[in-house]
Amino acid sequence: MSVPVAGLPPRLALSAFAGAGRFCVLGSGAARWRGVRAGHRRGLSDLHLQLVPSQGFRDSPSWLPKYRSEPKSYVTSPKLATTLVQILKKERKNPDQLFLECNPGPGILTQALLESKAKVIALESNRTFLPHLESLRKKVNGKLEVVYCDFFKMDPRNFGIVKPPIMISETLFRHLGIEAVPWSEDTPLRVVGIFPAKNEKKILWKLLYDLYSSTSVYSYGRVELNMFITEREYEKLVASPKNPHLYQALSVLWQVACKIKLLHVKPLEQINKQVGQNMCLIQLTPLPNLFTENLTSVNYDVFFHMLKQCFMKRHFKLMDHLQLLSPVNATAILKQIEKHGDMKITDLYPQDFKQLFETIECSKESCRWLFDDCMEEMIM
Repeated sequence: MSVPVAGLPPRLALSAFAGAGRFCVLGSGAARWRGVRAGHRRGLSDLHLQLVPSQGFRDSPSWLPKYRSEPKSYVTSPKLATTLVQILKKERKNPDQLFLECNPGPGILTQALLESKAKVIALESNRTFLPHLESLRKKVNGKLEVVYCDFFKMDPRNFGIVKPPIMISETLFRHLGIEAVPWSEDTPLRVVGIFPAKNEKKILWKLLYDLYSSTSVYSYGRVELNMFITEREYEKLVASPKNPHLYQALSVLWQVACKIKLLHVKPLEQINKQVGQNMCLIQLTPLPNLFTENLTSVNYDVFFHMLKQCFMKRHFKLMDHLQLLSPVNATAILKQIEKHGDMKITDLYPQDFKQLFETIECSKESCRWLFDDCMEEMIM
């Protein structure tokens, strides 16, 4: 049985659970898993972990675990953490904001968020950091929950047996007391973290599929991401026909779906004591008007396919692409979108692609699209 924790926003009641694990609000009682498919239950008892002595992360913010299967970056400077919190709080005036922090590591940013009166759900995928985060949780009177979970691997597309730190968002959010809100309403939850540099592009594509299909965290509303990303990938996200060498399907899909805002830029060594390129803190806020009558969470995959086909043959003219993509009268389509057939496909801006897709979709033709025999699910 869950008991709402006082002080949380009314639409996002974070619950405290009797009998919960020491690092996670999830317990393993049979009654709690009623209605959850068996494939999702297995392994959740692993969330009950054994405490180990504190590693003193606060005194040694640059300490990082020596053995990790996937290298991760963490905020290790209290000064930087304070700056980031000031930026994030400036974006939203609500003092009781709820943040979902991805891989907080030593908890430097976690501490700064808590000191700003925010509520935090820390999703940590490295067991080494859990004891310190758990000790911090005990000091803040219900403002922090710690979960052994990897946000970036949540809701795998081809999941069988799911074991922590991989989790199903529906199970996690239900036990945290987080409820879905309509897409038209304000941002229900703010996520903050650092994209793993090794898998940035793969994660960005997975999030796009989740976003356009309104699944995973996006089934709960227009969840806002506040993430550090390498400068190289950020430039691709915001690319346009003005910089065609960076412009790609990924650019179009993110710009159509979200308001992208650059919040802060820092050298990598100021984040994780490593020398490298700049890291950009960006805010990705889904647009309330993303979905329309002709672009929905049902037919989004056709939109993805159209864009992938276009950018695979990026030097083709628009007329050539229309004849390859659709049996609909290409001349009529061009007239409706007010474009010339001899322009290059990479001269179209993101909203032009959306308009093109919706124009073809609302055609009265019974057959609107031509497909290849094989359609890739992910561009790596």
